Amino acid sequence: QVRLVESGGGSVQAGGSLRLSCVAPGYTYSTRCMGWFRQAAGKEREMVATIGGDTTYYRDSVKGRFTISRDVAKNTLYLQMNTLKEEDTAMYYCAARSLPTAYSSCGAASYNVWGQGTQVTVSS
Repeated sequence: QVRLVESGGGSVQAGGSLRLSCVAPGYTYSTRCMGWFRQAAGKEREMVATIGGDTTYYRDSVKGRFTISRDVAKNTLYLQMNTLKEEDTAMYYCAARSLPTAYSSCGAASYNVWGQGTQVTVSS
């Protein structure tokens, strides 16, 4: 089972920045939907941002602060997180959808390939 590997999490003060990275060793998802999800303690997992081609989607609470991008040559997905808030504290997961999907549907699609997660903790 191909899995994704995240990195870049850590602890940061409110207002700070982090950049998460995600690679898929030995596999490319350059033509598939990919995304970042997060799950805070005691809460359900939620979509943070998705990308398909040049189409991106963001949940409202991160718009203007987070940027999802992909380096196809490096087979790497990124999530640049700026102006972090305490409510951004969560385990962040990288995900991919292995089936071909219209890029306009990436924001609502189901994802079937996941990483192990990387913790982001934002303190005041």
